[in-house]
Amino acid sequence: MSFAKKDEDADHSGFRLDRTSVFQDGEKFPTNEATTLFFGISKLFQNKDPSLRQMVYLIVKELAHSAEDIIMFTAIIQRDVTVGSEVIYKANAIRALCRIIDGTNVQGMERLIKTAIVDKSPAVSSAALVSSYHLLPIARDVVKRWQSETQEAAAAKSGGAFLSFSTGSSHALSAANTNYMNQYHAIGLLYQMRSHDRMALQKMVQQYGAAGAVKSPAGVMMLVRLAAKLAEEDPNLRKPMVQMLDTFLRHKSEMVNFEAAKAICNLPDVTDAEATQAIHVLQLFLTSPRAVTKFAAIRILHAFASFKPQAVHAANPDIEALISNSNRSIATFAITTLLKTGNESSVDRLMKQISSFMSEITDEFKITIVEAIRTLCMKFPSKQAGMLTFLSGILRDEGGYEFKRAVVESMFDLIKFVPGSKEETLSHLCEFIEDCEFTKLAVRILHLIGVEGPKTPQPTKYIRCIYNRVVLENALVRAAAVTALAKFGVGQKDPEVKKSVTVLLTRCLDDTDDEVRDRAALNLRLMQEQDDIAERFVKNDSMFSLSTFEHELVMYVTSTNKATFSTAFDVSTIPVVSQEQALAEERTKKLTTATPTLKAPVPGLPKLKTNGAVEGASSAAATAQKYTEILSRIPELAAYGHVLKSSVPVELTESETEYVVTAVKHILKDAVVIQYDIKNTLESTVLDNVTVLAAPSEDEPVLEEDFIIPASRLKTNEPGVVYVAFKKIDGERFPITSISNSLKFTSKEVDPTTDEPEETGYDDEYEIENIELSGADFVTPAFAGSFDHIWEGTGANGEEASETLALENLKSLTDATEQISSVLSLQPLEGTDVVLSQTTHTLKLYGKSVSGGRVAALVKMAYSAKTGVTTKIQIRADEAGLAQAILSAIA
Repeated sequence: MSFAKKDEDADHSGFRLDRTSVFQDGEKFPTNEATTLFFGISKLFQNKDPSLRQMVYLIVKELAHSAEDIIMFTAIIQRDVTVGSEVIYKANAIRALCRIIDGTNVQGMERLIKTAIVDKSPAVSSAALVSSYHLLPIARDVVKRWQSETQEAAAAKSGGAFLSFSTGSSHALSAANTNYMNQYHAIGLLYQMRSHDRMALQKMVQQYGAAGAVKSPAGVMMLVRLAAKLAEEDPNLRKPMVQMLDTFLRHKSEMVNFEAAKAICNLPDVTDAEATQAIHVLQLFLTSPRAVTKFAAIRILHAFASFKPQAVHAANPDIEALISNSNRSIATFAITTLLKTGNESSVDRLMKQISSFMSEITDEFKITIVEAIRTLCMKFPSKQAGMLTFLSGILRDEGGYEFKRAVVESMFDLIKFVPGSKEETLSHLCEFIEDCEFTKLAVRILHLIGVEGPKTPQPTKYIRCIYNRVVLENALVRAAAVTALAKFGVGQKDPEVKKSVTVLLTRCLDDTDDEVRDRAALNLRLMQEQDDIAERFVKNDSMFSLSTFEHELVMYVTSTNKATFSTAFDVSTIPVVSQEQALAEERTKKLTTATPTLKAPVPGLPKLKTNGAVEGASSAAATAQKYTEILSRIPELAAYGHVLKSSVPVELTESETEYVVTAVKHILKDAVVIQYDIKNTLESTVLDNVTVLAAPSEDEPVLEEDFIIPASRLKTNEPGVVYVAFKKIDGERFPITSISNSLKFTSKEVDPTTDEPEETGYDDEYEIENIELSGADFVTPAFAGSFDHIWEGTGANGEEASETLALENLKSLTDATEQISSVLSLQPLEGTDVVLSQTTHTLKLYGKSVSGGRVAALVKMAYSAKTGVTTKIQIRADEAGLAQAILSAIA
């Protein structure tokens, strides 16, 4: 062939490649054009050029969904799938064939595809396996019959030459590299075939997870993910699957090692013992000469340290060596990991090391470091001085908006959660807005100064800073400055300060911007009103519970019931929380969210709670409000007044029994009402005159039955409610007792012909579980700004009860923290619901009794693998008898 001819072919090849850009760019041919093109290329099936034939199959696959009558090409393409066909044509033909046939034709092609699955060529086998995967949605039953062939492909002991795209005139085969990619495809297809059979999946993992069974690293990675999925979904399989993941940590392929380590670290409720081997393997990779290996290892450790810092602590020496790494991505992850795993004594040394390379990294990595320091500020408040110096220093450096915003947010958190740093932090922020180029940040800082500045001993030094912004800045900043300035005057007790603010606001009445003038006029008018009225308007500390507000709004707008939209959304149902409550929630959220780069471990199955305390103060208030509305519609119960507290439903029977009963305890001022929710699950049976015989313990009578509101009739699977009301005896404020219960009813058979119950029936009783009234039923979780202040106050004026307990059934301090908070019905304060150590922890709890008295609890815990969790619980309460009553709920 002449050079000219080759050049001519090259030109045509370029033309053909150019036409495929229509597909690559996402453009679609109209149906008629696609059909014409599809039939036009049929002439090219006889061409011997491998590259052109590959291009033909590419176009066939792309046009399969837009052209008409494509099924006519089945016979032509089938010729390339036959035994004598070239390998390169065979693989491409299988892929194209499975795109143009539909569910009705799959059975006719079954023999060809099954033969191709076990073909000696990995390219052909992979093409058949992947095509089978695509056929699953349209012919699942047929494809599932190919399991034996798929298993044979997965167990293939030798790889062969794999195909690559080639423009040569030979058969376009690459060099004979051994390849086991067909094993990966086979395992993926087997998983899809068995995805609904957990036992089959378990056998599959154990069969192919054996050493040497699968030679494809990608296939082993598929098994790793499947083992992790089984361990997560089935507690009974967790131990064998974790053991298998441990064996994958010693696989000869690095990619398998990393996948296994990541899978273990992402297991829900992973223990230190389970993670130890994974951490050790990752620690070894930290010393690898390859940068990508070190980066992958430190990234997994960085994410895991957000949730298990103590487990990563053993790798700290190797992590510290990476701080000086020339790759700043690795160095950044190393330093932020150390910030999470280090202790209080190492903070100062780490801060010095960070300062040395902050100028050498991008804003993205600077933000990562700032976020880590932000969490550290709340974790170690005593180190706030050094961290504030660092933050104020980098705030003056060059950087974009997101970086500056991250630094400012960190300084905001210092003011909110570390009170001792407030004045110095405000001074640094005042200095920053003198030259701040970002309007959004200037507005936010001015707002914060307006909120916090008046509370400082010398508020006047902030007034000058704010007024400078009125003189020098744009309209948006000037408007924010006017509002901030007004907060120094409204409610101000010092007449000189109030007079100065009035003078400055009066000058703002001549501003060129309407918004600035209007705000100045409004605030001058407010300063003339009574202080309490003006303060409620300008310094309103109450706000809606935003999480509840968002949830209720979403439920409203996504409701499928058209009647929902006949009435406007009722904002009054949203609980209102104080600024203190909002800040406490925010602090807890920030301590538990430390900007992980991988997904956080998924929490395990939710534990059954005996009451709703841990749901928080706003949730408890919303629950009480909901039940108040329900009970107020019942005349007999409405006379008792508002519900002070309602428990979560307590199961009194197993969910599989013929009568399913749950109970809700409603605490009112002078009474206790038990709401029994009952469901009859018996077929062809109705229950009439359903009541509950509830009898409080007679040892020390504290309650007497007032009345019962029965359920008139319960049909099959139809819920009903029975109310039993008790009066408190002799003004007992916290009646602690056990109530035995028995379900009483008349059972009647249902006539199957008329679907009506028979006239006569028989009386029956059904014993159900007792209900325990404990001290925790009479307290609700609440927020407080300073636990120490509450603790000292209740100790001086109230009573105290204490107990030391061994909780052997609890496996970690995290479980103990959750369970104790729930059982005592108290709210964790100061972020103590977040366990930072695996051996010791102190939990600070606070709440209020239904009559308004304060309750504080200090729980000191220690954990060891041999004895479980040992706790010392101290409870102080303003009201007599309450502390011991609450303690009895757990002792």
